[in-house]
Amino acid sequence: MFPPAGQPFLEQARQLQALSFAAHIPLVCFGIAFPVLVLLLEGLHQRTGTVGYRRLARRWSRVMAALFAVGVITGTVLSFEMALLWPAFTATFGSVFGLGFAIEGFSFFTEAVFIGIYLYGWDRLRPRAHLASGVPIAVAGLTGSFMVIAVNAWMNHPGGFTLQDGRVVDVRPAEALFANPYLWHEFVHMYVAAFVVTGFVLAAVYAVSRLRHGDRAHDRLALAVSVTIASVAAPLQVLVGDWAGRAVARYQPVKLAALEGLGQSTAGAPVHVLGWYTGDRVVGGIALPRLLSLLAFHDPSALVIGLDAVPADQVPPVNVVRVSFQAMVGLGTLLAVLGAFSLVVVVRHRRLPTSRWWTRAVVVAGPASVVALLCGWVVTEVGRQPWTVYEVMRTPQAVTAAPGIPVGYAVLGAVYAGVGVAVVWVLRRLAAMPLPEEVRDEPPPGAPLTSSSAGARGGGPA
Repeated sequence: MFPPAGQPFLEQARQLQALSFAAHIPLVCFGIAFPVLVLLLEGLHQRTGTVGYRRLARRWSRVMAALFAVGVITGTVLSFEMALLWPAFTATFGSVFGLGFAIEGFSFFTEAVFIGIYLYGWDRLRPRAHLASGVPIAVAGLTGSFMVIAVNAWMNHPGGFTLQDGRVVDVRPAEALFANPYLWHEFVHMYVAAFVVTGFVLAAVYAVSRLRHGDRAHDRLALAVSVTIASVAAPLQVLVGDWAGRAVARYQPVKLAALEGLGQSTAGAPVHVLGWYTGDRVVGGIALPRLLSLLAFHDPSALVIGLDAVPADQVPPVNVVRVSFQAMVGLGTLLAVLGAFSLVVVVRHRRLPTSRWWTRAVVVAGPASVVALLCGWVVTEVGRQPWTVYEVMRTPQAVTAAPGIPVGYAVLGAVYAGVGVAVVWVLRRLAAMPLPEEVRDEPPPGAPLTSSSAGARGGGPA
């Protein structure tokens, strides 16, 4: 039906694809959430007249544009990899998911055009027109990510086509992408994760500044906005995660068995916290009786399918999936607790916590949220193995037979290392570069530092 498996560089191709995903997915989060935060700040400025909101929005819009440019690099690499590394997959199923990538391409160009208009229009457009010019950026970030996730959801739960003798016929792209029952939990899970990651990464930057330089007005405002967004999203993600887990139990029971290391189908199945899967069981973990059945089906006595339900060559790498899942859940729970605590303090005291321990926790939460995000995608992609298209095409059948993948892997690793260094340099330059209104507000040499000029420099009230 498909080309025989026999590519000697399959693992290198997987690692190359994983490297590109790891570089690109955090940038997708900023593409989804950052425009919303910038528009929120500009809207607050127009509503309240507080200058600090506008200055923060303008500074963040520069960062948004820089990260978009980096996303262009990593996204382009991923596009080429889809065709070069997995030619049998794209050749066989391109007519099914091609609509999704076409819409994603239109979204990308729309976002690029309006980012240019938004940056150029700060001092050239009327306030409401300028705010409106940013709306397509947020919409395009949403639609572009939606289409990519729709394709991924289709790979996890394929439909909208008929397969005859290895050829795809009777293609129904709209059904494949938009009527897929696996789509909505995956999209909402990623959308909420985008605000968790963006909020906590931004908050971590300003928390470091607070620890180094004290409680400055500009840092306090940026920290308040970013922490509040992340603190709302993180507890919400716990509920979305429950929804996602029940969808996996229904549509991909073998993946669920790998997540929990369930070797044999069991009624009233337990959850094992920590431990290592070996043989057909988890060794060294803490068993919580009947909890898996309760979480997966809301019935403590429900039957949960185990890994024994499929042949050994259809079992994913259990410990990779299981460790990633437990890391995602553990970190996500800690982030939700931190977010809930922060919200309680804000509601009760009308301010953020001031403890240095809380500030240090926010610093750690930034990279922790990125790790949780990447672990979640490891669960999604590795947990589907050995299938590229679930129960239709195996990954060894999709990979290229061309040599040279190890060389490409090394080159791409070096390129991403260089891009990472360049991103850090650009962001540091943007952080040090004053905004035009800050330059106008600078007092002349020798003039006394008034309260208004202190506020312009970030040392006074926002």
